[in-house]
Amino acid sequence: MKRYLRRVVLATALLTPCAARADGTNGALDALKQQMQQLQQKIQELETAKTSAPPTSVTVPAGAVTPEQLKEVDEKVDKVVEAQKKTLMSEFNPSIGLVGETVFSYRSRNSSETSSNRPGGFDIWQRSVELNVAASVDPFAKGYVVANASADAATGESTFGIEEAALQTTSLPWNLELKAGRFFGEFGKLEYIHDHELPMVNRPLAIDQYIGGESRTDGLQLNWLVPVEHYVSWTVGVGDSFGGDSPPSDPGGFRSIDELNYWSRLSTYFDLTPDWQAEMGVSGLFNPRTNDRGGIDAQTGPGGLPMTEHERRLGGLDFQVRYVPLRDNQFRSLTWGTELLYSDNRYLVDPDGTPGDGDEFSRSVGSFGMYSYLTWKLHRQWSTGFLFDYVQNAENEHDITYACSPYVTWALSHWNQLRLQYTYTDHNAVSGLKSDDAVYLQWAWIIGAHSHGWQQR
Repeated sequence: MKRYLRRVVLATALLTPCAARADGTNGALDALKQQMQQLQQKIQELETAKTSAPPTSVTVPAGAVTPEQLKEVDEKVDKVVEAQKKTLMSEFNPSIGLVGETVFSYRSRNSSETSSNRPGGFDIWQRSVELNVAASVDPFAKGYVVANASADAATGESTFGIEEAALQTTSLPWNLELKAGRFFGEFGKLEYIHDHELPMVNRPLAIDQYIGGESRTDGLQLNWLVPVEHYVSWTVGVGDSFGGDSPPSDPGGFRSIDELNYWSRLSTYFDLTPDWQAEMGVSGLFNPRTNDRGGIDAQTGPGGLPMTEHERRLGGLDFQVRYVPLRDNQFRSLTWGTELLYSDNRYLVDPDGTPGDGDEFSRSVGSFGMYSYLTWKLHRQWSTGFLFDYVQNAENEHDITYACSPYVTWALSHWNQLRLQYTYTDHNAVSGLKSDDAVYLQWAWIIGAHSHGWQQR
């Protein structure tokens, strides 16, 4: 390169006219020297850049995407797009499941001595045969139906009925979810769980006393997942009935808005440690006027006076603490759940039993109930636990019942389980009922798909 530049400079000098060279020799030489210096400087820069240039194989920075990875992602996306174009034969069919539950029991006393709805001695009870059907209605909602058949205690004949049939939205804005139809209203912790999904054989006494069993209702329920970092859920609902209370005695009459049931629940969940979790909630139920509910005018209060419920109020506080070790969560866990319920119902008391003669007076009855259970999962298939019940009668707070129930569960699989439970029940002298012992063996099984709300198989 240097040799070539020298030849260019020499040729330029020789071709320049002599007069021009004679007149500006000094200026031309200075200009050529400057050009030579600039060219030499550029040559040095090129040589330096050539010696410091990276090798042909350059190391890819960490986190960068290589062409091979891009090609692989493109191939996977193409496969997904192609798969979405295919239609499966069962794509539009609903998921269907069947649950069977049989309870074998022995009670030491007759039902007349214990106020139980089942006979004393040996008893076999097909408590439920439950058919579940669920599917998406459209991109905005899903629907489900739960049909149940249970045997009558006296005749043994099964009565078939629709336990749940509801429509639930899936894409409302602002973290809202709306449910309408027949469903289990969200109150407390175990009130809206089906019998075969309970951690024990029988529903706690306080729930039976104040709710009437499962919290079934025909109504409307709105849930809001509060948009905060911590999990907070708020539910409000309105329904024609709630739980095991009776429907209106005059269904063809006029029903005002204060005869409906209103309920609400505020719940939260948080991790105490990676292995410990806690959940708690507060619930409320209010029925301003219950005078025309069928079957409630036969109640007898303290002193044998006839009473008619005309306002229903119930509050609840529940919490659950769970230990689920991350390294062994399929084999071991510990769950402690407790719920406190306070009923403050109002009754019309008729001293002489003659309605409409003007001598009725109002009486408020405040009663308390609670249950607490502890379940310890020893193995993937085995768990054991203990349940304590305490409840005051909703019509007479001096009538008290309590029970203790140890139980053990053997889950042959998730679809087939056996549970053995012993229950000792005692009453104080007010009710006149006697204490009794009972042994239960529950056998529950599942066929097909099965889920209830947030509880998935």
